[in-house]
Amino acid sequence: MLKPLTIVWDFDPVIFSIGDFEIRYYSLMWAAALLVGGWLFAYFCKQEKLSTSYADTAFIYIALGTMIGARLGHCLFYEPDYYLAKPWAIITELRNGGLASHGATIGIITAILLWCHKYKMPRVWMLDRLAIIAPLSGALIRFGNLFNSEIIGNATDVAWGFKFVRLYPAGTPIELMQACHPTQLYEALCYLTTFAILFLLYRYSRTHYRRGVLFGLAMIGIFFTRFIIEFIKVDQVEFESGMTFNMGQWLSVPFILLGIGFICYGLLHKPAGDVVDTENKPVGATKQQMPKSAKRFKKR
Repeated sequence: MLKPLTIVWDFDPVIFSIGDFEIRYYSLMWAAALLVGGWLFAYFCKQEKLSTSYADTAFIYIALGTMIGARLGHCLFYEPDYYLAKPWAIITELRNGGLASHGATIGIITAILLWCHKYKMPRVWMLDRLAIIAPLSGALIRFGNLFNSEIIGNATDVAWGFKFVRLYPAGTPIELMQACHPTQLYEALCYLTTFAILFLLYRYSRTHYRRGVLFGLAMIGIFFTRFIIEFIKVDQVEFESGMTFNMGQWLSVPFILLGIGFICYGLLHKPAGDVVDTENKPVGATKQQMPKSAKRFKKR
């Protein structure tokens, strides 16, 4: 007999298909994460009176950094022997899946640093804005994992356990399926909480906060959450079996330390407000209107 509140999860991950071509909810969640991130950064630019063309170019950098970093991260962190022997499979076998959040984070940070160098924008300022976007994007991607019935937790007897029907052979009776921790939801809820805290900090203390603190809080909020929840996850690859800390946890440690470092950096520096638009704008950027006080000063 099923326990009250036990959820039988038999969600079809495919939205529609044409022949061998499929559109999945997972892909939709990745697209949504990128689009929401672009919209949020455009909102930040508007709030800080910066040209929205900054958001357009940053979106391209972040999208490329995310996808390249996520793919390379999975291939090199979780299946290096296979992909180093067949490097072309990194691209040709993309449809088989394999994206890593740690790799995506590295790719995004790298892309943002390149963007800041090109447009002469403060790196820590940009990382702080990125920090607000990251946990919301991470939550959307974890919902995609839920639709795919992947990255599940260990067996559990809690009332809210999920029975992932599609992980069993067809025809298996529901009663014989073991409920598991819905770790995708655990992570998604923690990431949404982190996003809410960071957004409120930005919204109400943007002009006098210490740069680097938001980025540091995001790294701790995302990767400490990941580190803890990994204890109740099923191992993603065989070599993790028997490890005290799995690959996801080891990869989370540097980001947690990075977060602590940025918080210390912020606390050791004076508060800083918004940035001032520079003349080195992205192509197509419109010239910002000079404040009246600045015009009067120039005339004198």
